[in-house]
Amino acid sequence: MTDKQIESLTAQYGTPLYVFDIHTLLQRIAALRHSLPASVRLCYAVKANPFLLQEIRGYVERFEVCSPGEASICRRAHIPAAQQVISGVYKTPAVMEQMLAQKNGPRLFTIESMRQFHLLSELAARYEKQIHVLLRLTSGNQFGLEEQEIVQLVRRRAEYPFVCIRGLQFFSGTQKASLKRLRRELEAVDALALSLQSELGFTVHELEFGPGFPVCYFSGQSFDEPAFLSGFSDLLAGLKCGAKVTLELGRSIAASCGTYLTRVVDVKRNKNQNYAIVDGGMHQMVYYGQSMAMQLPDCRLFPARAGEPARWNLCGSRWKVNDILVKQFPAVGLKCGDILAFAGTGAYCMTEGISLFLSRALPRVVLLLPDGRTQLVREALATDRLNTPNYERTKYYGKADRNFTEPAPRRGLCLLP
Repeated sequence: MTDKQIESLTAQYGTPLYVFDIHTLLQRIAALRHSLPASVRLCYAVKANPFLLQEIRGYVERFEVCSPGEASICRRAHIPAAQQVISGVYKTPAVMEQMLAQKNGPRLFTIESMRQFHLLSELAARYEKQIHVLLRLTSGNQFGLEEQEIVQLVRRRAEYPFVCIRGLQFFSGTQKASLKRLRRELEAVDALALSLQSELGFTVHELEFGPGFPVCYFSGQSFDEPAFLSGFSDLLAGLKCGAKVTLELGRSIAASCGTYLTRVVDVKRNKNQNYAIVDGGMHQMVYYGQSMAMQLPDCRLFPARAGEPARWNLCGSRWKVNDILVKQFPAVGLKCGDILAFAGTGAYCMTEGISLFLSRALPRVVLLLPDGRTQLVREALATDRLNTPNYERTKYYGKADRNFTEPAPRRGLCLLP
């Protein structure tokens, strides 16, 4: 992002502010396409950044939806149900029923447990809707099925006429920079698929795999991504089961397109340390692997100045001693009104933080379009009402009209037995 863009954006929209550069986003997807085998399909994890859905709709094959809220976001963004895979370790039964009752609702689901499988198979039979499922193999945590459970479901697949087991799903974590680890994971899934074929005559048509490609957030990190993706492509080529591969990606697609802008609102010196307070904070900027600002992220000061830099501790506006964005940040002539631009904030920053703490407003969200125009896609959002106890509004009494300077009458109270 250029200095001119920072000046224009902060003048128009204020701070703190999230900016997502769509040109950078589409370039990133194109780069991934170029580096991976042509047959690989991409699935975008909505949780990484739900503000990008319409912009990448024509550039990925599928969207991973992990909650009723994300399903609603996809509906408002006009993401076709045929492009959604309904995932998540807990699938709300009422929401699953609603989806299957719809004429054109989602029809592809991941299976995280035997209970989930039976819930969806019963609903599919009740509404006479054919559904497709991907059985998730556990990596040794609360997610997915044991291998013997997958074998059991495949062996009894003829008992579920409305369920088509399309294949397998696997995801074990993020920021995985080890090809050896990815090889072990792919070999394990491949072996299971071959076993299902040889012992049960079942063909795994699709493997949805979350590789957890790493993103470099901090100074000193080095990562040869072209070589890494070339090596990963070789691993995919080595799969023997013949399944069509879909890669579930979130961070790797979205991180690079984001910039978080926050303004210095106070400066001070305590105990021989320089401190700058900004109007944002760690509740709005989440870097994977950042703890107590022990690493230096990709951040720059606007306006830039020539001279000898001083070291500054950049602190947020939350009432917490650990609200530190950067320790010992080198800056020349830092003062109130300056802007700090944090790069690499396109994934998870606006969704994963503790944004309700202190009831501060959520920042505006702006898209920087490829033609240079900007589009405000979310206004600043007040959170104080979300943290206000609602003593006056009940389904029996409605909303009382009264002066809030007086104590609230506690209507609708009841005693528990």
